[in-house]
Amino acid sequence: MLPPDDFDPPIGISEVLEPGLRRIVAPNPSPMTYRGTNTYLVGTTALAVIDPGPDSAAHLDAVMGAIGSEQFVSHIIVTHAHLDHSPLAAPLSKATGAPVLAFGTATDGRSSIMQSLVDNGLVGGGEGVDISFAPDTRLRDGDVINGPDWRLDVIHTPGHLGNHICLGFGDACLTADHVMGWASSLVSPPDGDLTDFMASCEKLRRRRWRVFYPGHGGPVIDPTARLEWLIAHRRTREAAILATLDKGPATAVQIAQLVYVDTPKALLPVATRNVLAHLIDLMGRSEIEASDPLAHDARFARIGGV
Repeated sequence: MLPPDDFDPPIGISEVLEPGLRRIVAPNPSPMTYRGTNTYLVGTTALAVIDPGPDSAAHLDAVMGAIGSEQFVSHIIVTHAHLDHSPLAAPLSKATGAPVLAFGTATDGRSSIMQSLVDNGLVGGGEGVDISFAPDTRLRDGDVINGPDWRLDVIHTPGHLGNHICLGFGDACLTADHVMGWASSLVSPPDGDLTDFMASCEKLRRRRWRVFYPGHGGPVIDPTARLEWLIAHRRTREAAILATLDKGPATAVQIAQLVYVDTPKALLPVATRNVLAHLIDLMGRSEIEASDPLAHDARFARIGGV
């Protein structure tokens, strides 16, 4: 993993990142959100607010305070329906009159495989999902959102969540929780889908980007290297999981304990969800099978193995 960055911004203060792009960090630091959620403001007159953030009166005040006397909010864009990104969209819309745009609700964009698992009773996941979120306008991959002096290209990037999008801003990309510099993205079935996550990484890699602006943490100044690291990191985890199963059947919890040896105990449940994502992906590629109904406590084995 790349070393942690030195990102330590002032909370609730609007900072200029480049012409037409500002960032305000929300007051919700945690092991999963790092210093807090990054809310971005795009434009100089008509503003797009990207990822308003958690349900926080202080953060709403900070965003409203960053709107100049000759400025107004024309668009509120939510990259995905997690509780650290989307709940403030409705209060901000009420305060500004701007519509909320997103790919859809928390279950939109879910792959057919994940939906079938839900239909068959797969439980778990649901980390921080904003189940009440619903946009005013639904976006689709390839849509373009325009302001008088800005353009945002919608890139559907499911994986972390089915309705996750990234936003191209010229040769910069606002990557939300798909690509971050301080940590890899959580992929927790059935909301997260590793097969989709890897495809979304490849999708982003097809364009030449100058910089990534993530949903948490500082800018990623070498986007290609970070994407390559994320892909390699997942492949390394996959190899470790398969090596464990070469020794015999095991549950996701047992595999996580063996593979995530340096992970703090408190984060082992999160690691287990990541392992389950890998196991489901490997099942889809017919490399392993589950001996029990698919769930976090199912036993998995190599096909044709011991």
